This record gives sequence, C-alpha cells and structure tokens, in this order.
Amino acid sequence: MQYEQAKDEFIQTWGNLATQWGINRTMAQIHALLLISPEALSTDDVMEELQISRGNANMNVRALIDWALVQKVYVKGDRKEFFIAIKDSFTVARRIAKERQRREV
Repeated sequence: MQYEQAKDEFIQTWGNLATQWGINRTMAQIHALLLISPEALSTDDVMEELQISRGNANMNVRALIDWALVQKVYVKGDRKEFFIAIKDSFTVARRIAKERQRREV
C-alpha cells in the first residue's frame, strides 16, 4: 500500500469512527490529518488536503482546539497559524471522553 492511499484510508476511517464519539466527520478528518502529519499544518494546508472550505476548516480546527485535541503553534517567520494534534492515544481518548461527558451532562 502506498503512503497516499494509506493516508486517505486512515482519514476516512477516523472520520467514520468519530461519528460514534459525537464528533462530526469533517472535524475527525482534520484531526486524523493532523495526527499523521509530521509537521504543523496551516488552515490552507488542511483545506487543500481535504478539499473543504475555509469556513469549514476554521470552524472545525477551533472545535478541535476547544476539545484540547489540537494545539496552535507558531512558525518563525510566518504569519499564518499552524496546528498540531496531540498524538498520545491515551490522552486523546481521555479528552474525548471528558468532553463527551461534559456535553451530555
């Protein structure tokens, strides 16, 4: 399996699984993209990779930040905002469970 094919499959699978956690598909796809990315990505990178609108990308990245699954990072010499995902699976699972519990109660 080639890298691009594996990446696309992971993003699609993560998006499908996330609907069971109470996360919308696009939000999960952005999270999956940031999880497998070796470097921080800008909103433009996310838009290009997933073929989504700027508004959709911004709204879902902000939601991921609110869920504490993504962090904003600064790249020296660049004015754009860049984002990285928390990559520790235990931390991700704990934060998703905590946020779901907060929203349900």
